[in-house]
Amino acid sequence: MTNRQKEIIELIKREVKPALGCTEPIAVALAVAKSVEILDENCRDCSERGKDWRLEADFLIDVEVSGNILKNGMGVGIPGTGMIGLHIASALGAVCGDSSLGLEVLKNLTPEAVSRAKKLVDDKAVKISVADTDHLLYVKATVRSHGMSASASLTPCAHTVIEDDHDKIVEVGFADKILMSSESAAAASQKQTREYGLTVKEIFEFATTVPYEDIKFILEDRTLNLALAKEGLHGNYGLQVGKTIRENQKEVFGDDFMSFAMGLTAAASDARMAGCTLPAMSNSGSGNQGITVSMPIIAYALRYKVDDEPLARALILSNLVAIHIKGFLGKLSALCGCVVASTGSSCGIVYLQGGGYDEVCHAIKNMCGNITGMVCDGAKVGCAMKVASGVASSIQSAVLALNGISVKETDGIIDKDIETTIQNVGTIGSKGMKETDKMILDIMVCK
Repeated sequence: MTNRQKEIIELIKREVKPALGCTEPIAVALAVAKSVEILDENCRDCSERGKDWRLEADFLIDVEVSGNILKNGMGVGIPGTGMIGLHIASALGAVCGDSSLGLEVLKNLTPEAVSRAKKLVDDKAVKISVADTDHLLYVKATVRSHGMSASASLTPCAHTVIEDDHDKIVEVGFADKILMSSESAAAASQKQTREYGLTVKEIFEFATTVPYEDIKFILEDRTLNLALAKEGLHGNYGLQVGKTIRENQKEVFGDDFMSFAMGLTAAASDARMAGCTLPAMSNSGSGNQGITVSMPIIAYALRYKVDDEPLARALILSNLVAIHIKGFLGKLSALCGCVVASTGSSCGIVYLQGGGYDEVCHAIKNMCGNITGMVCDGAKVGCAMKVASGVASSIQSAVLALNGISVKETDGIIDKDIETTIQNVGTIGSKGMKETDKMILDIMVCK
């Protein structure tokens, strides 16, 4: 394996990882959990209470978030609670969160923890506010445990700041002392996605030539997201989009691959957005994006009995294309993430059907010319409908591409050069839709 191949695999492993629950409230839970751990490490009163002190502590939790975190955390289900929103996510982070688990911070959820967290919310011990920040992804969680000193005004507090990535902790502090910041040697520097200098051509060559043994880890995509899909089909989660498609496949949708893929992918999103306790394999900090980027390809492999190696290569291609496009958008934007993810899955389907680099470029252009305008109006159970739409567009774009059909550079935002086309989408989503993002948030918070 070459050094460049190692570098690309490093990027994949950084951006494709398990996440339990919607990643915006999970980022909040992660920040709160880290703050509580800082209290535990620096407060003698905490350590003297015993290992289960967090289940009994009267936490006071103050969380400041960027508008996009608020938008994506307001209406989404929190695993194992039957509740939605950032308040319960914050409380769970305090009571049972483990920051060492990253985006699976709530993996150790128990009924006792859920009960205590709900009590904290009921007691109004959690405050959520919008931060004054230019960061689209920002969380600052300040936590104190009421009664740790004789005077409430002297109660020590700990804080944690997350910026730009859902699990990127850039600052922690106790009382008035900064223990770690991104300016210190304690914080590891991290290369940004665009700094990797990827192109679609290099992605395609990498996915099709890298030794299989070096990428077979990506098959965990199938393990996690297929389990979510099966759970979504078995239970009555959210709007039951995937389950309804599958149950009405013969009478309404037809017993074809598109309906099969739409149903399976939407079912995984149904389960995840309604608070299922199974993790998703995320992409670029989004579980729904991870589901949408992989499940249509996994559905194809199931339907047509594809071997593991071509499946792994298709998943690598799909995930990397999504990561590449997302690098020009940023982690959060007014553009729905399923647009990016379904573009990646379209490329994977093209590959599994024998298409080459040119057909992959056709598929990307077809997707960019189709559903680029789909807006993100927050994470919620209704996202499964957008996921289903993205899958339909993904397969349609792949079929057109395999027939040599592509949206031309005379049309809208499409450019003859594939990289310029991708940058155009990124510019629209990150800059052009800023006012749209603000308007969506205003509508949501004023309902």
